[in-house]
Amino acid sequence: MEREKLLCLDEAAAGIRCLSLDAVYNAESGHPGGSLSIAEILAYLYFEKMNIDPKNPQKPDRDRMVLSKGHACPALYSVLAMRGFFPETEIPTFRHLGSRLQGHPVMYKIPGVDMSTGSLGQGISAACGMAIKAKRCKEDYKVFAIIGDGESQEGQVWEAAMFAAHYKLDNLIVFLDYNHLQIDGDVRSVMNPTPLDEKFAAFSWYVQVIDGHSIKEIDYAVNNAYKSDKPSVIICNTVKGKGVSFMENNHTWHGKAPKKDDYEKAAAELKAAYEKAREARING
Repeated sequence: MEREKLLCLDEAAAGIRCLSLDAVYNAESGHPGGSLSIAEILAYLYFEKMNIDPKNPQKPDRDRMVLSKGHACPALYSVLAMRGFFPETEIPTFRHLGSRLQGHPVMYKIPGVDMSTGSLGQGISAACGMAIKAKRCKEDYKVFAIIGDGESQEGQVWEAAMFAAHYKLDNLIVFLDYNHLQIDGDVRSVMNPTPLDEKFAAFSWYVQVIDGHSIKEIDYAVNNAYKSDKPSVIICNTVKGKGVSFMENNHTWHGKAPKKDDYEKAAAELKAAYEKAREARING
């Protein structure tokens, strides 16, 4: 990928983090940790890879994206707003009464949301349904999904994995956000799902393990996945709470909104990172 594109996507990821924090703070509730960890994945998909049109969100040949870990929707809403599906001015209404930006994404309310999600494990199954529909109807689009490492403790994830392999869903690409933490602590202590790479390989998936904060590695992995004749999983090593020093690798920020003092500290850090990324993009 060209350096200019990399810098633009880094800036977009930084912007997603800023808006995600604002959403959770204004709601006084939400899930900042796992929203901040998927910013680069979303920036890459929505600003670089996916065939989408904000002016025609339901166009039949669009690529689909299912946020199976639906509680991370502050990040999804942020990238959709930045991409032009709805105004950024709606972000502060997150989780407010009457807002269409509720605590989990709702497909019939929000342009650009391809599947309502919330109950963990169900999103990847819905993605399988979209992918097999495309295969059987000879439609040329890709289906992406983002699942969590804690979510991978759900049996339905592995039923979907078996289904995808059996029906040779090579048009399905799943990102596993491996930030190592869930609401109760380290995923390996709560109920150890590892080794995730070997387990998906045993289910006959094409497996890649990358740095989930590297746009360059994400791009390389997705292009590899496009060439595979199997369903693909990209296990992304990420940092929960990425970009906010006191949130990083701290499971207590899984589902807690910052108070005013913490918000101001976090916002200052994220804004500084955004300005740095913006300056790098401008200067090339």
